[in-house]
Amino acid sequence: QVQLVESGGGLVQAGGSLRLSCAASGTIFSITSMGWYRQAPGKQRELVASITRLGSTNYADSVKGRSTISRDNAKATAYLQMTNLKPEDTAVYYCKCNADGAAGWRDYWGQGTQVTVSS
Repeated sequence: QVQLVESGGGLVQAGGSLRLSCAASGTIFSITSMGWYRQAPGKQRELVASITRLGSTNYADSVKGRSTISRDNAKATAYLQMTNLKPEDTAVYYCKCNADGAAGWRDYWGQGTQVTVSS
């Protein structure tokens, strides 16, 4: 089984910054993509950013220029650096990875970390 643990969320004022971390552990043979999603109250979960094993990235238009996703393959960890945060960035942020674990290839999700941006 693969476990994902997110950290780094919290309360920040508009214009501030946060760095989220997502560490994968357990029986892992390989991880392809890792990504961050978010879900605000009453809204659907949406992609924020993703990164492949080779470092190709993809960002939602709403965070382009304000966020940077990165990963450390040796540590099986992904990061999301967010700057110039806005109140509309308030959401629970979830990490997802596509990994080959004991159960074969599948998507795994973390429990989420709350990000609250005050105006």
